[in-house]
Amino acid sequence: MSQPTRRSLLRTSLVGAALWAGVGCARAGEDPAAPQKAAPKTKALALKKAVKFSMVAGDGSVREKFDLVKECGFQGVELDSPLEIDRAAVVEASRASGVAVHGVIDSVHWQTRFSDPDIKVRDAAVQALLGAIADAKTYGASTVLVVPGAVRDKDKENFQQVWERSQAEIKKAIPAARDAGVKIAVEVVWNDFLTTPEQLVKYVDEFSDPVVGAYFDCSNMIKYGVAPAEWIRKLGPRLLKVDFKGVRKAKGWVPIGEGDEDWPAVLAALSEVGYTGWLTAEVEAGGRDHLRDVARRMDAILQRP
Repeated sequence: MSQPTRRSLLRTSLVGAALWAGVGCARAGEDPAAPQKAAPKTKALALKKAVKFSMVAGDGSVREKFDLVKECGFQGVELDSPLEIDRAAVVEASRASGVAVHGVIDSVHWQTRFSDPDIKVRDAAVQALLGAIADAKTYGASTVLVVPGAVRDKDKENFQQVWERSQAEIKKAIPAARDAGVKIAVEVVWNDFLTTPEQLVKYVDEFSDPVVGAYFDCSNMIKYGVAPAEWIRKLGPRLLKVDFKGVRKAKGWVPIGEGDEDWPAVLAALSEVGYTGWLTAEVEAGGRDHLRDVARRMDAILQRP
């Protein structure tokens, strides 16, 4: 398809919103040391903190890393797939520590893309997604994060081709995701694709299946000029998961709470759409002190003691 028109985006958004409302889909800045703006009272929704498992540095066992995550104040983790790890040990560590594996990241999607011009590469991308879905089922995770593609070449991998190819390939995994009780969460990164909330809404809605939703990174969107809160409101019930980090237009990546994100506005928008799910930090890896600092920064944004 070509870049969608405003009229087609509006029409599809209305139809998609009705679909999502009908199925009752799961809704599944500033220096933290400085005084924080008061977040809206509705922030008391059950927002749960998590980290990417890859952020937990060191040579500790799977169980030791899960215990450290809990000690530092997080309730969940998100694991890469594929990953050389004892999956039974992950399941047991999650059970024993009480730290949930809430999601799995299809981590080969950047090089092995659903949008690649080579059909063999696209086939490999589908197999990787199926493997991630199987891992999610094993861990009891509710989502698999995917990046649908990247606009790389005006002739061989342009916006229209990325749209059509990635939808066609992801659709092949929907039956497996449905059988596993897992949702496919599409994330927008710096891939020059789905760079407006209207495009992401239309892209998700064209699957016509609540198995496919959106994974929203509050910082990635700063690059594209539309406020994260506006993205959240337009995504509405399509919103499955949320990532936390920090970015400044003039400086690049910064610690959580020191970027250009308007976190009170983000929290207000999450409340408005009824989001009560996971907030997952995505920053560099570190040990106990680093992870505690990440948790403290997230709590400062959430106005938690």
